[in-house]
Amino acid sequence: MRNLSCAIARRSWYRLLPTLIALAGMAGARADPPQSFGWVDEARLKAAASEPQHWLTLGRDRSGAYFSPLSDINEHNVQQLGFAWDYDLGTYRGQEASPIVVDGVMYTSGTWGYVYALNAATGQQLWKFDPKVHGQSGRYPCCDLLNRGVAVWEGRVYVAAVDGRLFALDAGTGARIWDVDTIVDHSQQYSSTGAPQIAGHAVVIGNGGGDMGVGGVRGYVSAYDLKSGELKWRFFTVPGAPGAPFEHPELEAAAKTWDPQRNPDYHGGGTVWDGMAYDPDLNLLFVGTGNSAPYDSRQRGRKPQDNLYVASILALNADTGRLAWYYQATPGDSWDYDAVQKFVLATLTIDGKAHKVLMQANKNGFFYVLDRATGKLVSARNFATVTWASHVDLKTGRPVLTPAAEYHHGPQLAWPSVLGAHTWPPMSFSPLTGLVYIPVNEAPNIFVDLARNGGSVDFLDGFFTIDGIIPDKAYDPKSLESIFGKLPVYDGKGRRAPKVYNVLRAWDPVAKKTVWERRTSEGYSVWDGGVLSTAGNLVFEGLASGELCASTADHGKPLTCVATGSHLGAAPITYAVNGVQYVAIQAGYGGVAIYAPIPPTTVASKYLNENRIIVFRLGGGEVPKPPERVEPPVALPPQNPASASVIHEGERLFITYCSRCHVFGPSITPDLRRIDPAVRARLKNIVIEGERAPNGMGRFSDVLNESNVNAISAYLLEQSWQLYRDENGAAR
Repeated sequence: MRNLSCAIARRSWYRLLPTLIALAGMAGARADPPQSFGWVDEARLKAAASEPQHWLTLGRDRSGAYFSPLSDINEHNVQQLGFAWDYDLGTYRGQEASPIVVDGVMYTSGTWGYVYALNAATGQQLWKFDPKVHGQSGRYPCCDLLNRGVAVWEGRVYVAAVDGRLFALDAGTGARIWDVDTIVDHSQQYSSTGAPQIAGHAVVIGNGGGDMGVGGVRGYVSAYDLKSGELKWRFFTVPGAPGAPFEHPELEAAAKTWDPQRNPDYHGGGTVWDGMAYDPDLNLLFVGTGNSAPYDSRQRGRKPQDNLYVASILALNADTGRLAWYYQATPGDSWDYDAVQKFVLATLTIDGKAHKVLMQANKNGFFYVLDRATGKLVSARNFATVTWASHVDLKTGRPVLTPAAEYHHGPQLAWPSVLGAHTWPPMSFSPLTGLVYIPVNEAPNIFVDLARNGGSVDFLDGFFTIDGIIPDKAYDPKSLESIFGKLPVYDGKGRRAPKVYNVLRAWDPVAKKTVWERRTSEGYSVWDGGVLSTAGNLVFEGLASGELCASTADHGKPLTCVATGSHLGAAPITYAVNGVQYVAIQAGYGGVAIYAPIPPTTVASKYLNENRIIVFRLGGGEVPKPPERVEPPVALPPQNPASASVIHEGERLFITYCSRCHVFGPSITPDLRRIDPAVRARLKNIVIEGERAPNGMGRFSDVLNESNVNAISAYLLEQSWQLYRDENGAAR
C-alpha cells in the first residue's frame, strides 16, 4: 500500500491505526448502526440516496446502476484528479470486482476468492481472508482464477471461492462464520467466479463451466439461508440427462425444447456465472443464464430447438425459487451469446407512462427493456453492429436470423464475436441524463467448425468443436481465403466491415438510439473496463491503455485521462470519507485474455501485471507505475531425443489441454517455451501432482498420465529450440 502521507508509515504504532479509527466509528458511519462493521440491510439500501458517501452493493444500490449522487468531483475540476493511495493485492491475474464501501471500510475480493477489508481513506489493511482452495480447484475455470465481488449484509461478508464454496465472514474480523459447498458434481468442471446476490432472506450464487470439457456443465442457481448457510432452494436452468427425473416443474416444460435422444454427455450449459439482481417490492430475483453446451446445435439434437432456459433472463420467487417468468434472448444459442450481463432496474417514462423495467445490454448485441413484474418485452434494439439477426420481432420476442447465423456449411463471418458486443463489464445508468453508458466491443467473428473446416481437431478444451476467430483488421476476404477458402461477406448492408475497436456508447433506452459515443481502443484489445456515472455530470471508464478516463455524461466531451501503468478492466466506484470524495478501481489484466498473447494495445504488454486497488482524489499526485515487463531470453535447450511421432502427439495434447491457458508469447501465464530446465524436469510433478497448485496451476491427473506429460514436454522442447534459433539466429 502506497499513500501520499507515507511519513507516518515508519512509526511502530501505525499498524494499529486502522483498527483504532474503525473502532472509533469512521466518517460517514451512521450514529447508531446495529453493528459496527458492514451493516447493510433492506432499509438502508432503500435510503441509499440519503447516504451518498457509501457504495453499499456492487452497483451501489438495488438498481445496480453504478451511479453515484456525489458531485464534489465534477466536470469543472476532474482535471485535478490524481493518486491518493493503492493497495497491492499480491497476485498477478485478472481483476474484475468492484469494491463495496460501508462506513469507511472497503470490502472487495480478488483471485481465488480472497477477501480484503481496508480503511477506505488510507488503504491500510484491516483484515484479509484466504479461502485456501490451493490444490483443490483442479483445472482453471473459464476464464482465469478471477472473482467478481462480495456481498455485504448485516455485519457479514459473503464470497464464493473458485472451487465453489460459499463463505460467510464476520465483517469486522474476517473470521469464517460458515461455508457450504455449492457444487453438485465435482466430476464436472464447475467453478464459481461471480458475486453472491442478497435476495430476501437468502444469499444466492451460481456457477461457471458451461464452456468446459466435452459437453460443458449443467447450470443452476442456489439460495442459502443468510444466517445458517442451509440450502433453501435450487433452480436448475436446463433439464438433466434424457429420462432423468425433473427436480422442479419448470424443467418439464423446458425438456420439450430439447431433443429427448440427445447425448447425455452433453450437459446443456445455461450457467449463471454473473448477472443477478433483486427487486424487494416484487420479491423477484433476476438471473441471466449462459450459453448452450456444446455450441453446435447439431450435437444437442437432430434439429434446432430453443433449448430452454439457456441464454435467458429468469425471474424467480426469492422465497421458493419458483419461476415467475422468463425471456429467452437467444433461442437455441449456437454462438456463445450468454445472457448473464449485469442488469439495471429503473423506472422509465415511455409514451407518457412510468414503467418499472429491467434493462440489459446483451452479449448478442441487442439492448433489452423488459417489464420487471411480467417479463413482457418493452423494446429490443441493437446497440452495436449485429449481423447474425436482422432484428427482434416485438410480437414474438424472437430474433430474426440472417444467413450469417448459419456456419454449419462453412466458415461464416458475423457480428458480434464470441466475446460479445457487451459482456461482464458493468454498464451504468444515470437518472439525471436518462442515458445508459455501455462499454461496447465492435468486433466480428469467423464462426468455424474446427472438426470440419479447421483441420482434424475433434475436441479443444473450453471451446468444444466450434471456435470463433476474430480478425484484427478490417475484413478482407482475400486475406482469409488461404485459411478457410471462399468466405461469404455479410454485414447486413453489403458494405466493407468496420474495424475492430472498443467504444463507450451512451444509449437512450426510451428513444432506442445512441446519443453519443467515444472510441476507447483501436484494434484487437477488447479489454476495456466497466463504467461509473456520477451527479458531477461525469462518466468514468478504465481502459486497456491503463488510463482512467472521464467524460461529460450529457455530451461525452473528453475531460481527462489519468495514466496508471495497470490494465483497468473492472468498473470504478466512488465514495467519500471525512468529506473527501474518492474514485477507486481494481487493476489487473486477465479473464478471457488468458486465451491469447498480451496485445500491444494494452498497457499490460509494457508493465508487470501487479494486481492492486488504485484510489484517486482531487489534488492527488502521479500514479506509481509497476516495474516494466521484460521477457527473459530463452536458455540453450538440451537436445530433444523424442521421435517425430511423440512430438506430434505432444502438440495434440498441448492444444487440447494446455493452450487454453498457456500461449506462446507475452501472457499472464508462463510461456512454456522459456521454462528453466529445472522446471522442465519437474513437469510431471507440476501437471500430475499439482506441485504448483498454490500458483494457480491445478492438477491434470484426471485426464493426463506420465506418458502424456513426456510427450507434451518433448513438444515444448521442440518449440524452445525453434524460439532459440529465432532469437539467436543459431543452427541446431
